Amino acid sequence: MADLNLPILDLSQLDAGDEAAAEFREQLRAATHDVGFFYLTGTGIPAELEQRLHRTAREFFELPDEAKLAIENIKSPHFRGYTRIGGERTQGEVDWREQIDIGPERTAVAGGPAFHRLIGPNLWPAAQPELQAVVAEWHAVLCDVARKLLRAWALALGAAESYFDDHFGEPSTLIKIVRYPGTHEPEPQQGVGAHKDSGVLTLLWVEPGRGGLQVERDGEWVDAPPVDGAFVVNIGELLEYATGGYLKATNHRVVSPQAPDDRLSIPFFFNPALDTRLPLIELPPELAAQARGVTQDPRNPIHSLYGENALKSRLRAHPDVAAIHHADLVGSVRT
Repeated sequence: MADLNLPILDLSQLDAGDEAAAEFREQLRAATHDVGFFYLTGTGIPAELEQRLHRTAREFFELPDEAKLAIENIKSPHFRGYTRIGGERTQGEVDWREQIDIGPERTAVAGGPAFHRLIGPNLWPAAQPELQAVVAEWHAVLCDVARKLLRAWALALGAAESYFDDHFGEPSTLIKIVRYPGTHEPEPQQGVGAHKDSGVLTLLWVEPGRGGLQVERDGEWVDAPPVDGAFVVNIGELLEYATGGYLKATNHRVVSPQAPDDRLSIPFFFNPALDTRLPLIELPPELAAQARGVTQDPRNPIHSLYGENALKSRLRAHPDVAAIHHADLVGSVRT
């Protein structure tokens, strides 16, 4: 694996004694300071669950169009449900993929900050009742992995182990089950355009043997092919913000596969409660001296209040949903 462009970390080291745990934390700190991306093995997630999720995801996209469109996201003011091919945008450009977005299963909230509109129920396909059960299992195990990583990060950054637990509140999560159709175009096409994730932490499952993910390193795009038994992990803008730029949120994109192939991926986004403002971490002097400051794009500002970041991202990515359900916010929210 020496030719891989991203480091590989083994989460099981955290349970292999003090020396191994300290080594893992140092690798975690270095990987996310230097690159912002890494492969993660040793999660202990059952292979059976991974295989069941993979099979269920495939079965969802094989449903007739009318079954998928019955839960199309334009029917959800909470940006949940199915997005048809070409229905999402990155940096204003159309992404060539279809997907289903699944968030925390909650009752809709009336009133309050604008980002409360993101709270509400999911849309589940009546033709595939097993999807909800397998996603619930996947969500539970990945929440455990995410919390374990955040505790390791806290110690690696000189904070108390409970730092993120103390400041997260009830996590805002999002699971996207994504299919990238193949293209006959000779030049690489935009499966999803270049972007940084808007939150804290992303755990990405990629269908075995299916490449396409690329990460920006030193101004160049490098491939991040799938590694058997590993997640691709990256940090988002909010963790860069909380560390004053010591940790690095990195641009990444997906290039469409060549037809007749397609590609499935399932990103899991683990973020603070919508009403949480993640405070700046007081880094040890030796780390603070290496903080680069937060990368600010005037066209895409980073908000310390997570709900503002999340709403900004949803409105930009799904202008059709915004126009139907949130016309009063179009052009008024700080995006």
